[in-house]
Amino acid sequence: MSEVVMQERVRRAGAREWAGLGLLALPTMLLGLDVTVLYLVLPSLAAELDPSAAQTLWIMDVYGFFIAGFLITMGTLGDRVGRRRLLMIGVAAFAAVSVLAAFAPSAGLLILARALLGVAGATLMPSTLSLISTMFADVRQRAVAIGVWATMFALGMAAGPVVGGALVDRFWWGAAFLVAVPVAVAVLAGARALLPEYAAPGGGRVDLVSVVLSLAAVLPAFFAVKHLAAHGLDLPAPLLAAAGVAAGVAFVRRQLRLDAPLLDVTLFADRAFSAALAVLLVGLVGVGGTMYLVTQFLQLVEGLSPAEAGLLMGPPAFAMFTAAVGAPLVARRVRPGTVMAATLVLSLVGYALLATAGTGDRAAVVAGFAFVYLGLGAIAALGTEIVVGAAPATRSGSAAAMSETVQELGLAVGVALLGSLATVVHRSRAPGTAGESREAFTTGLNIASLAAGAAIVAAAAACLLLLRHVRPIGGPRQ
Repeated sequence: MSEVVMQERVRRAGAREWAGLGLLALPTMLLGLDVTVLYLVLPSLAAELDPSAAQTLWIMDVYGFFIAGFLITMGTLGDRVGRRRLLMIGVAAFAAVSVLAAFAPSAGLLILARALLGVAGATLMPSTLSLISTMFADVRQRAVAIGVWATMFALGMAAGPVVGGALVDRFWWGAAFLVAVPVAVAVLAGARALLPEYAAPGGGRVDLVSVVLSLAAVLPAFFAVKHLAAHGLDLPAPLLAAAGVAAGVAFVRRQLRLDAPLLDVTLFADRAFSAALAVLLVGLVGVGGTMYLVTQFLQLVEGLSPAEAGLLMGPPAFAMFTAAVGAPLVARRVRPGTVMAATLVLSLVGYALLATAGTGDRAAVVAGFAFVYLGLGAIAALGTEIVVGAAPATRSGSAAAMSETVQELGLAVGVALLGSLATVVHRSRAPGTAGESREAFTTGLNIASLAAGAAIVAAAAACLLLLRHVRPIGGPRQ
């Protein structure tokens, strides 16, 4: 029997599943918001807590470090103990630690709270995505649902500056963290009624040695990227990277020997799985770096307030929403690799606008970032669908965690590399006056956008060459 006919017999999701997707959108958006909310909150926070330069970096970065470090572990843990159960535990913990962060009396305690938020956040990301794979067995519906999921995360990222700026203007910096409390209450109230429970049968225990090795592989990579951004290419950066690679090799070897591995590394033999992860990585590098630089441009060059700068993220968010929801619909008739490549080519218009913008070109910068976000919408929705679809149902949490780990790494690398490139350009021009400083920053944005655009060309080519065998959604996979 053909796969198309089999697909027609799969139970389609009903009102309960779509309502459940709406519920899952809340923690997903919350996670995206927490990635960027401090972009505009940091000045007010720093004025009250007076962190050192090193502490400031940790306040910004430790959340992402710990999310990335624990994603693989939590994805597999959800498969073993139950995805809904882990989601409920994680959202309750996230709310509790958010309160701790909101009222942190010192920079040190805030750093600890942000680290714990990262651990709690790592339970939410794979849980929400793997629950979607359980709720939407029909691949066409699942693709749309994943598009909505990806949109909610990106909308949270876009809303972070808006929410952070508005709350700081009206209340105080800690209010930005308290948004998690009503979200947690809503999720806990509706989870049992709207979300199914799923645990992989006979999953076995979580191998603690593998957990340690996964942390030892992921965390040094993030530290190396951040160190490179802050201090340039000196001895610690390659040493950290080498330590991460060594731990990664040990991790892979152990997974191949285990009957119940923490991560099924044999999935990487699937060409579509590996290629989709690579495209997600490159795409998020471009988005992460340009988002950081664009938000800074709107404030430092254009002189906008945090709230005003945040509101200008509305058009990019709408572009992302359109692509994330529309791409899976188009991919029912057109191969996903072609759809992803086409939207990445469209995003090159955005990188070109950013690469040629000057001081005062606010509209061009916002329009450029909207095109960049358009490309993100398609690759986030379809790339994640390819990754999750390549894994069996018992491993979808693990596959979801791998997708999220790659995207978190891409964001971190983008901010580090493109931010560092822009900084080098800015310093090399030795600005003296405020006007010269604005021009130097804009030139840094131009050159960083040009570099990102070159990488996106490679990603588009990879979509056409490495994903050309993936059939339209709902048809045979190969």
